[in-house]
Amino acid sequence: MTTGDAPSYEELAEVVLDAASQRLPAEVEKAACRTLFNVLAVAVGASGSPEVTRLSAALAAPIGVPAAPGVDGNASPVGAALLTGFAAHLDDFDDTHLETVIHPGASVLGAAWAAGWPAGASGRDLLAAFALGCEVQLRLGLAVSPEHYDRGWHITGTCGVVGAAVTAGLLGAPGRDRLAAALRLASLQTLGHREAFGTEVKPFHAGKAAAGGVLAAAEAARGRFTAGAADVLPDTGGLLRALAPGGRSPGRLLDGFGTRWELADNTFKPYPCGIVAHPGIDAAVGAHDRGVAPADVVRIRYRCHPLVPELMGRLDPQTGLQARFSAVHGVAAGLARGTGGLAEFGDAAAADPVLARLRARVDLCPEPRMPRDSAVLEIHTGDGGTVVSAVEHARGSLLRPLTDDELIGKAETLAPGRAQAIWDAVARLGEGSGPGTVQALLEETRREVVAR
Repeated sequence: MTTGDAPSYEELAEVVLDAASQRLPAEVEKAACRTLFNVLAVAVGASGSPEVTRLSAALAAPIGVPAAPGVDGNASPVGAALLTGFAAHLDDFDDTHLETVIHPGASVLGAAWAAGWPAGASGRDLLAAFALGCEVQLRLGLAVSPEHYDRGWHITGTCGVVGAAVTAGLLGAPGRDRLAAALRLASLQTLGHREAFGTEVKPFHAGKAAAGGVLAAAEAARGRFTAGAADVLPDTGGLLRALAPGGRSPGRLLDGFGTRWELADNTFKPYPCGIVAHPGIDAAVGAHDRGVAPADVVRIRYRCHPLVPELMGRLDPQTGLQARFSAVHGVAAGLARGTGGLAEFGDAAAADPVLARLRARVDLCPEPRMPRDSAVLEIHTGDGGTVVSAVEHARGSLLRPLTDDELIGKAETLAPGRAQAIWDAVARLGEGSGPGTVQALLEETRREVVAR
């Protein structure tokens, strides 16, 4: 398909503004609340990590906005967006849109955190800006999939900056031309390679996407750089051609916009690692629950989708971040410990000799016809027996989504004592009575917890 089929940035801005002027459909409002709640809890959970602490110190500013959820100190708005997006994606525990493999919440949360601080929006405005930032980046991802990701790009970083510009722009109360200019400027800031998986640079992509979106919206509001950007990018075709030169579907940007929502298909992780490994972890936990002892295991044949070795093929991870991209580590943790929480993907777990021994006994066996959310473990034991543990649909997949109670339980492990209060505060956004900034939302939940 040619770039001539691509909408202009003004057309994209018009449909976004039209959708923002109306209340979100009930099912989309629910999906937006679940996404915001989940990614906010993940960001709070990562706030005390060494990685977030180091980045916060580097970005500290004497005058600015609160640095990030759960982090003391201030940063410039762009720095705060960067740090928040980084924290939200650091543990790989955030949301995932399965068709595009985009994690839309992190960059948009960063944009909402920084741009919403001075904006004075209503709770409903905040939720709509968050939802539409997610929606636009997901539709951009669909327009360049699967080629863009297959070429090695980290699609969360490359598409996230455009979504972040939508959120930041909407919270700045723009007109069509200003929002179109912000989208153009954001389109010139795409970045991120899959080679960064397993390092701190991967979440930095989400942070930079948030920061780029905030910067684009701010510069567009000031009238800077817009003329040059308009000359370079008259429509979205230039962006699509750059992201997927061999195959793109421009129609997916706007087809059904406002009536059919990709955000409704967003999913939430039960394990803090690459989502393609989740079926194998589920199967390993199932084997653990059936009494399979790690010491009895001789060999494990892990039948999986081909993306598992492609994206998570690390066989001997040395750090927790590397373990998040090691499918064999996930299986080892699930079998040995019967769970797969943050502790199972930390540095200590990566160095655990019991898990190292099990990792060495797992053979990845990709099968082209295996669905992404399925896996089969054939576990051979020392007595000559074989235990088969199969998962048809992984927890957290579209066909087996996490319930509200499961999401709240996950958040409680990340923000102890505050999960229910955060859940209730986010739910009030759709009613129009909730706070208009993420900072106020968190302060409201803190007061509720203290009052108990």
